[in-house]
Order: sequence, then C-alpha cells, then structure tokens
Amino acid sequence: MNMVGTEIPSPALSTGLPRPKNWPARLPRSIEPPATSLWHNLAVSALRYPDKPAVVCFDAVLTYAQWVAQAERVAAWLHAQGVQAGDRVILLMQNCPQWVVAHFAVLRANAVVVPVNPMNRANELQHYITDPGVKLAIVSADLAGELLSANAQLPAAQRLSRLLVTHYTDMLPDFDRGQPAADLARRGVPEGWIAWWAARHDVCAQAVASGAPDVSVSDWAEALACTSPVPLHRAQPHDLAALPYTSGTTGLPKGCMHPHASIMHNAVAANVWGNGTAENVSLLVVPMFHITGMVSGVHASVYGGGTMVVMPRWDRDLAGRLISHHRVTHWTNIPTMVMDLLASPHFANYDLSSLVYIGGGGAAMPQAVAQRLLDNYGLRYVEGYGLTETAAPSHCNPPDAPRQQCLGLPFLSTDARIVDPETLAELPAGEQGEIVIHGPEVFQGYWQRPEATRDAFFELDGKRFFRSGDLGHVDDEGYFFLTDRLKRMINASGFKVWPAEVEALMYRHPAVAEACVIATLDAYRGQSVKAVVVLRPGMEDSVTEADMVAWCRDNMAVYKCPRSVEFVQVLPKSGSGKVMWRVLQDRENQKK
Repeated sequence: MNMVGTEIPSPALSTGLPRPKNWPARLPRSIEPPATSLWHNLAVSALRYPDKPAVVCFDAVLTYAQWVAQAERVAAWLHAQGVQAGDRVILLMQNCPQWVVAHFAVLRANAVVVPVNPMNRANELQHYITDPGVKLAIVSADLAGELLSANAQLPAAQRLSRLLVTHYTDMLPDFDRGQPAADLARRGVPEGWIAWWAARHDVCAQAVASGAPDVSVSDWAEALACTSPVPLHRAQPHDLAALPYTSGTTGLPKGCMHPHASIMHNAVAANVWGNGTAENVSLLVVPMFHITGMVSGVHASVYGGGTMVVMPRWDRDLAGRLISHHRVTHWTNIPTMVMDLLASPHFANYDLSSLVYIGGGGAAMPQAVAQRLLDNYGLRYVEGYGLTETAAPSHCNPPDAPRQQCLGLPFLSTDARIVDPETLAELPAGEQGEIVIHGPEVFQGYWQRPEATRDAFFELDGKRFFRSGDLGHVDDEGYFFLTDRLKRMINASGFKVWPAEVEALMYRHPAVAEACVIATLDAYRGQSVKAVVVLRPGMEDSVTEADMVAWCRDNMAVYKCPRSVEFVQVLPKSGSGKVMWRVLQDRENQKK
C-alpha cells in the first residue's frame, strides 16, 4: 500500500498535566501501567527469569520460579481453608522471604492482604482482627503468642479461627535445629537477633493450649506441601488488593483501600523513576508491612525482575556488609539509617561503590549528610513524600536534579496542588496551604468509614483530590516543600505516631485520669513522643514517670511509646472542655 501523503491518525497522548521546569527529559509526564492484577507481575518475571535470585536473606535464596511455586501452594492451602475472593488475611511478621511468599499467595487466592506492624502489642492487634473482619492470619512464631493473646480477649464471633505459623529459619538451607544459636551466628545473623529469629513453634502451641483452644494452627511446611488445586485467579485491576492501616486523629487506625491498580501504578512508576532494570539489586530494610516497603520495595522489584536483599530489621553493620557483598545498586531508606551507617566505627570496611540510587523519606535528610554522600560517592540523596493513602510516593525529587529538605515534584501521572485549608481554593506559588493530591495511586477510601472518606476528598477542576492534611508550598519551578502538619501527628524517625491513638492506649492505665501527647524535638529521631498526664486522685504516690514509660513499652509498639512523661495537676482546656494540646505543644517548643 502506498502511504505517501497519507496522514496517519495518532491517539491524543497529552495528559494535561503541567511539566515542571526540572522534569527529567528521559521521563514521560504520565504512564499507563499494565491492566492486570499484581500477581501477573510475579508470574511474568518468573517466566522471564526463572532461575534468577529474586529474594536473598542471609544464605537463603528464593528464585522467581520457586517464589511462584511456593506462593501457589500457599494460595491453594488458603483456598482449602475457605478463603474466598475479597476475604481479608492478616500478614504479621518481620521482613523475611516468607513475607513475600505469603503476600503474593494471598493475591493469587484473589484475597486481600492486611499488612500489620510486627511491633504492635495485643491491645493494638485486636483492632486489626475486628475492623477488617479477619478469620485467618499468617504470622511468625515469635509474634504468634501476642496475636493469640489479642484474639483470646475478643468475643467468640470476632476471633481468628486459623493461623498459619512460620519461623524465620524455615527458609534457611540445612538449618541445625540442635544448635540454633551457633548456626545462626555462622550465617551472619546479628547476635541481638538470634533469640527471636530462632523462636520455635512451641511458643505458639503453648499460647493455643493456654488461651485459645478454638484456634486451628498450621505449620508453614504444611501449607507448602498442600496438594489441593490452586483457585482460578480472577482478580482485576479494580479489585481490592491490600488494606494497609493508617492511624488518625480519631484514635483508631483506618484501613486504606488499595486496589491492584493503585499499587500497580506506583510499582511501575518507581521503576521508571529510579532508572530501574532487571539488573537492579535493592537493599530492602524498610519494613514490608509499611506502604513504602511493600510498594516501592517489593512490588517495584517484582515488576522489574530485580533482586531484593532482605534485612529483617535495621542493623548498620549488617547493612554495610550486605551492600558490599551483594553489590547493591538501589537502596530506599529512612535518612536516619544513612546517618547511622556513616557513623559506624567499621564504616571504612564497607564498599558502597555499587550504589547508583539512594533515597527515601519519612524525615528530612540533613544537608551535611547529603553533601558527604555526594562528595565521597557521587550519590545524590533523593527525597520523596507520600502517605499510606497514596501507595507511598505522591511526590519525589528527580534523581537528575534533587533538592534537600524538599518533597520533590508531583510523581508520574500525579496532579498536586496547594489549597487554602478552609476554602479549598487553589493558592499561587509561594503561599502556604494544604497539599492535595489527585492521581492513579490514590486510594479508594477508608474501609467501612464513609464519613472519613467523604471528609478526605473534594473536587477541584473536575478532579477528585485527596486532602493530605499536611501544610506546604510549591515554588516557581514546581518543587513542593513541607512546612507544617495540619493534622496532629508526630514523625519519629519516619514512623508516624498519632497522639490520639497513644492517648487512647494510655487511658487503660489505672492511674491515668487524663493524658495529652505532644512532640519533643530530638536531634537524632527528628521528633520524640512526650505524654503530659494527670493522675487519678490518690494515685500520685503510686506511680512514677519511669513506671509510666515502662508500662507504655509493655502495652504499645515501641515507636509510639512516650520517651518522657510529665505529671501535671490539670491540662489546659477550652471553654467547651477540649484539651488545648496546641498550648502544651507551644510550651514544649519554647523549651528548645
């Protein structure tokens, strides 16, 4: 056919999104991610790279083919236990190969992952059972007792009925169960981790026998050996994939409804943004239960066919050894991790020359530390910003032109604005207002919270924008900066602490009449938690500040615990009787 002079029609590719001045020339302003479920990303990578290491944890190596095979066996086991499409399944463990196998097994079974912070205690875990209506949990042996303790305190109709339990050594080849401490030390497990890493199933069995006989407990090996047929995978992009929880000013955490599509977008976008290829070797130490670890860590690596070097929790010298040994290329982290690694007395022994991308969020990177990375290693630290509601990044600095103490540019396919928090009218560059976000990564709403969902969104220029609750401004070049918190939140080393939730837990202490939680400045963590407490009459001599701190550590996740407690006679209150937390916060700020 002669095409000379024939005009070939082309689709309209313009997204209508502004292209900031410093937008990388190599990047499109928006992307169109695959119209499939997240499971297909793993299946495709397994077809392409069946024998390639997908997950490395100490000397345990999980290839892509093994990952698919194990996930399908666990999915078959879940289906055999009655897990149906849309059912919620708790995932409670530290970073480990079993976490990623279980995560994709739940997705393969057309169900919904409920990732839970392993630092939570029994009082906190109850909510993650009852709110999403979970009947089955996949848990590590060291945490099973805490989960069962929470379960036993619930009404029978709301309890978990089945647990799938693993211990971390399940994935280690030829593990010597007769001498677990010596075996783990030989593999490079830090001394302080050995006790919980080697936790046995009898911990769980004892808990069941003593307080939860109606719970059926199965071993990880049983699920891997399941011979039942795997269910037909029917999940579509619009179906719910994950229900990560975010705490809020109402005191109880809220589930953020993320379909496959929102996580898919940011998994693909994170790969594109960071120059990702199948040769990526990423250090995954950000917790997988957290939206950043789950999306920018696990799902981005799976989509790209890269290798994840998994750290169960932070240890600066282990991180240095792993980067050196595995020639890690990409590392997403919290800035305090970088500061800690650079401060190690053994730092000179580590080789960071393989790194080509380093970045993260949760706290601002000090300029001096960023400059050291640039001067010594040619690495520009890439800061980003996002929330559980936005599947991790909604903003990120371009690796080509990052700025410090800056949120960056609106992410791929994302429209972000600054609006007046009262009128919701858009504000010009330079003026402070609330950061609001529209994009394919934004969640659908809060699980069973229609009023909270309604309050979180508004319409502007025909688009549905999410209200972040954070105050900031945008400069003339399109870079966003965070200036304050509209919501009452404490940011401790990247962990978000909501005072109302801590206060609700503190009221369980028999000596507490009133409590108000505020932030204190911390040179290392950024902010720490402080509780201002009024004791019940007659209890003044029965409890000390140290006692109160110790009680908090026993009853809530350690990152939420007040590091200091101040006893007062009264809390400042408004005419309507509301505690004036801002007055206490201002007083604390003036002490510095």
